[in-house]
Amino acid sequence: MRALFFATAIAFSTIMSGCVTSPSLGASEAEVVNKLGQPTHRYQDGNDHLLEYMQGPWGQYTYMARIGADGRLISYEQVLTPQKFSSLKIGEATKTDVLHTVGAPSDTSYLPRQDLEVWSYPYKENGVWDSIMHVEFDRAGIVRKMQNGPDLRRDPDTRWPFRMMLR
Repeated sequence: MRALFFATAIAFSTIMSGCVTSPSLGASEAEVVNKLGQPTHRYQDGNDHLLEYMQGPWGQYTYMARIGADGRLISYEQVLTPQKFSSLKIGEATKTDVLHTVGAPSDTSYLPRQDLEVWSYPYKENGVWDSIMHVEFDRAGIVRKMQNGPDLRRDPDTRWPFRMMLR
């Protein structure tokens, strides 16, 4: 009984942590899709293309599989990381660059006074902190700002959104 409890706890924690079994480098695209399922989005990137695997609507993990021109897996990585976000250059990166780097946003909004479209990405900053990155675009689709902070939806003491309204 105790062994069953521990096995169940390990399985549950693996599922909840967003862990995904990585496909083998060099695998065919069909093998990748067979192992991971249909991607949430597909993007053409030069001769390569990207298969995006978002983990839940407000999930903190998005995995990107890069398939080469030969139809084989070149790389597979979790892309919602501080390193990937910091590679997006303010004033230069476009919506396409953002999609190819960190995938589709979990949520979008608009700031009318600043005339900026906002794409939001919840993520685990440094694998520890529940954070959210907001990438803000001008009308031309160029990144103008990036702001990150704590993801208050995951803070049990915040009681989001109601506590925010009471302050």
